[in-house]
Amino acid sequence: MELYLDTADVSAVKRLARVLPLHGVTTNPSIVAKEGKPIWEVLPALRDALGGTGKLFAQVMANDAERMVAEAVLLSQRVPGLVVKIPTTAEGLAAIKKLKSMSIPTLGTAVYGAGQGLLAALAGAEYVAPYVNRLDAQGGDGVEMVHELQQLLSLHAPNAKVLAASFKTPRQALECLLAGCQSITLPVDVAEQFITTPAVQAAVEKFEQDWQGAFGTTLMS
Repeated sequence: MELYLDTADVSAVKRLARVLPLHGVTTNPSIVAKEGKPIWEVLPALRDALGGTGKLFAQVMANDAERMVAEAVLLSQRVPGLVVKIPTTAEGLAAIKKLKSMSIPTLGTAVYGAGQGLLAALAGAEYVAPYVNRLDAQGGDGVEMVHELQQLLSLHAPNAKVLAASFKTPRQALECLLAGCQSITLPVDVAEQFITTPAVQAAVEKFEQDWQGAFGTTLMS
């Protein structure tokens, strides 16, 4: 599987890249705007934070297909290896088709339905990003939608990958992996929840106390 962080916080990427098997970082306009720095500054800094490797994702801002393609070309030229995120609207689907013919990799984003995601994959997107928690917040079932989308891609677009996004809890992410997702992107707070379980820390501290109580040191000498 592929594990990504959904952030533009360079310090957080550096911190978590040291311990997590990250494949890269995903961003969107809201995430980049939160950092308050130009995208041309943020993306190279994120790659450096990953150790000079790793896959980066950045999203176009245009709403019509022609300008989406132009922005995608600029992004791919300025940041080699970038995957361009395209909203899965009617214009977005047209842009994905055109970019596929130009060999520019894309991700169909803002997916709220399995059929919508399938169309992005059939248009040529390498990744499709369903919004799990956002769908839940609207009264839907994000995990079930991901399960349906994964089945559809397996049957009809096996070269595309579900890159599940929009999580509030680790459980949501795990459910998507159990549904067969090959990739997920986690917000920093959710990623940290996977590795900062209070019960684990308490167990480690108890081990240390018992050992030191018996031997007077925490060293195995």
